Amino acid sequence: MRSLISPSLLCAFVLMAGLLQTPHALAAGEETTTYDQAAILKEARLYFGEASEGLARAIEKAFKEQGRPVGFIKGEELSAAITVGLSYGKGDLVLKNGETAKVFWQGPSVGYDLGFNASRVFTLIYNLPSKDAIYQRFPGVDGSLYWIAGVGMNYQRRHDIVLAPIRLGAGWRAGASVGYLNYTRERTYSPL
Repeated sequence: MRSLISPSLLCAFVLMAGLLQTPHALAAGEETTTYDQAAILKEARLYFGEASEGLARAIEKAFKEQGRPVGFIKGEELSAAITVGLSYGKGDLVLKNGETAKVFWQGPSVGYDLGFNASRVFTLIYNLPSKDAIYQRFPGVDGSLYWIAGVGMNYQRRHDIVLAPIRLGAGWRAGASVGYLNYTRERTYSPL
């Protein structure tokens, strides 16, 4: 008895079935190594203690521009500037793969900048291969802040690693500046 399905038709069917499953396999792999937008928004709202429209829009903007993050830092930051500025912060790094670490950061800035602020910071992290890769300098331009409903966000980039600090705080600081933040394992008061 002759088969109703030819070998070439069977091969085409198997190939098509494999192609249809590939995006699901990639998505499943991505789900285990990155956070989705709903999970990040939940973590940020729990940390900031409020359901701000500005917070949701800043997170939405980061997801649209950078994709799904591999982790985040929940922390606090103090900064001040009179043309030359200084920032100091500390927080807890949490990666989707389960790695965690204590992180401190400090850095100088220079520009047309004046004021003082104390902020809670929720930093989205992209393309970080391991928790130890956070411990380096990340340049950033604070004048590129995205502000909506009292929430500020900017990007810091070092090679392929991107950090998106989202700040919500008290104080007054205005202007534009360039600088960097140096992420370290231990607290240091030297901004360099």
